[in-house]
Amino acid sequence: MSVEKPLPSVPRKIRFLLAFHSFVIDACRRRDGTINRRLFNFFDVRAKPTPQPINGVKTADFLVDSARGLWIRVFVPIPVCRAEEAFPVVVFFHGGGFAFLSAASKTYDIVCRRFARKLRAVVVSVEYRLTPDHRFPAQYDDGFDVLRWVEQHPTFEGFAPPADAGSVFLAGDSAGANIAHHVTVRFCKNRGSFLSLRIIGLVSIQPFFGGVERTESETRFLSATLVNLERTDWLWNVFLPEGSDRNHPAAYLQGAESTAEITGLDFPATVVVVGGFDPLQDWQRKYAQWLQANGKEAYLIEYKNAIHAFYVFPELPESDLLIGELQAFMKRQSSRVKAV
Repeated sequence: MSVEKPLPSVPRKIRFLLAFHSFVIDACRRRDGTINRRLFNFFDVRAKPTPQPINGVKTADFLVDSARGLWIRVFVPIPVCRAEEAFPVVVFFHGGGFAFLSAASKTYDIVCRRFARKLRAVVVSVEYRLTPDHRFPAQYDDGFDVLRWVEQHPTFEGFAPPADAGSVFLAGDSAGANIAHHVTVRFCKNRGSFLSLRIIGLVSIQPFFGGVERTESETRFLSATLVNLERTDWLWNVFLPEGSDRNHPAAYLQGAESTAEITGLDFPATVVVVGGFDPLQDWQRKYAQWLQANGKEAYLIEYKNAIHAFYVFPELPESDLLIGELQAFMKRQSSRVKAV
């Protein structure tokens, strides 16, 4: 089987950014499974919170747990249309293979601003702990504890109008989508310990799942930027518990343990977004099919010319298409809640 070209026709600027980001990631990964964090942070441009609105969105950071450095960045769309309006909440987990990037990374600050403005939602971007310093399940623990904090702080310490805790969506891209799934599972298993918070939808953008098996798309896009077999193997190796292989339930959902875990759960409707130039696309389709096979409501959205992380580039047509799909999904799910 021939290896396909790693990129569709995209603007030269995007090609350069993808190549540069891939170069930085490779330069920072060490053979001993550690990361040159100082070098990566030098290239990772950070954005500061802006309490005064910029482009219709104001932001602020809130500390959730000082002991582990867990914090969130909250994005609030301005103006509020009605004094009594309660925004839905989108709890967002950034990508980066569990090992790179931040809620403060400029790329994700821009993404979350756009989500808040276009989706008319309070967006909570989670600064979870990174591997290899903090392996599984630290990221899932952080995400779950943020849900508890959000329920206990519906106005985000007076920074936002009261959020609608009964209309919470979890979202993430790549490794962040993996975290969003597992945090949702944990929430469903512990629903009784929450008084008002309710997850009514899951947005899984090009989720990072895997397994010992090599899929057709993984081998077809061996030279892809950002995501390829060599990089993903390294990332799984420094994330999963030592001695585990990629069939660990954190990565491989089709195993008996993951299937037994989700059986009987009142799992929310899920949107799974797939790109035709993403090496992970086979695993992403398997995820949607696995949800459906277990009686869960899952919608597969595919963009045949989309690369991994396409949606962070507003100049790509698929980025606007995705915003429209998310608007429709959130409106549909919110209407269902109001109808009950």
